[in-house]
Order: sequence, then C-alpha cells, then structure tokens
Amino acid sequence: MRLLLDTHVALWAITDSKRLKKATRTMMTDASEVYVSAVSIWEVAIKRSLGRIDFDASTFAAGVRDSGFVSLPITDAHAAGVQALPMHHADPFDRLLIAQAIHEPLRLLTADALLEPYSELVVRV
Repeated sequence: MRLLLDTHVALWAITDSKRLKKATRTMMTDASEVYVSAVSIWEVAIKRSLGRIDFDASTFAAGVRDSGFVSLPITDAHAAGVQALPMHHADPFDRLLIAQAIHEPLRLLTADALLEPYSELVVRV
C-alpha cells in the first residue's frame, strides 16, 4: 500500500507526537511507500508566517527527508485535478492533497473528517 500523509499527520510523525495512533504508525510501517507532498511544506511555511503554527518549514522539510518519507512534488496534473473536485472543503492545501491522492493513486491519511466525502482513498486516522 502507498500512503500520502496529510500535513498534520506528517507533523505528528516527524515530531513523534502521541496524537499519532498506534494503528496509524503500523499502517505507515507496513506501507510500501509513504509520501509527504510539497503541498505540506508550503502549508507549514504559510501557517508559520501567519503565526498559526510554531514549526519551521525548513525544519519540517528536513524532518521529511530524514524520516525516509518520499517527497511528492506538485505536478501540472495535480494542480489541474483540483478543478474537478466538488466543494466539500475550501482549504486549498487539502484540495491539492486530495487531487494528488486521486491522481497517483495514494491513500491519504488524515484526521480531517471533511475530506472523507472526496474519495474512498481517504483514510481517517
């Protein structure tokens, strides 16, 4: 199984947060590949500059590399795929992650219930 981590799940994994459930850790360990999107690095950078989170984007990017996660770039197909998505959720970062999950395909691990209606590829953790 190939996984894509939502930004908060990636942050939890990199910081070894107790919010990351044992079952989720097991899924990640058992996966053939675990991806973190450039979207998540961008989201952390934006939210840090707005004062919404206290985590540095460069530190996050280094954590992604050091963790062994696979970096997923944003392609033109990913960006264009956002247009076809229904407006279940307005967050541009989440919408791009959904488009990536559908296009690749990858199972998207998230704690955000608002993402579930998009696809059977969304796994709420």
